[in-house]
Amino acid sequence: MKFKIITAIAAMTMATGAFAESHGASGDAEAGEKAFGKCKSCHMIQDAEGTDIVKGGKTGPNLYGIVGRTAGTYEGFNYGADLVAAGEAGLVWDEAQFAAYVQDPKKFLSDYLGSAARSKMSFRLKDGGEDIYAYLASVGPAAE
Repeated sequence: MKFKIITAIAAMTMATGAFAESHGASGDAEAGEKAFGKCKSCHMIQDAEGTDIVKGGKTGPNLYGIVGRTAGTYEGFNYGADLVAAGEAGLVWDEAQFAAYVQDPKKFLSDYLGSAARSKMSFRLKDGGEDIYAYLASVGPAAE
């Protein structure tokens, strides 16, 4: 019985990694799940049916489906003008963009838009953005 449980856990772990890789994520989804604890005070992950994957705050937008989403477009969330402008200018969340944004949101938006910009996100993640992206990819909807 223990062997079956261990085998099932191992299979799920490998599947999670493969799912994240299929979404263009090179980070470690398992490490990202642990690191997401820093994010959940402001962000939740709730699927389209309303099932909580991670209960979290509502100060930031729901991060379910962020992989490949145009920045500033989660319906019903009141984004800052500069993040919306970045989305309108073509910013789509991929691993590199996401990791750079979470390191320094204000600097990222200023660089992206080519002018002084502001971000409602004041938290900075020194490292691990790729891991969190891989985790978000692993719990998000399947790529189309």
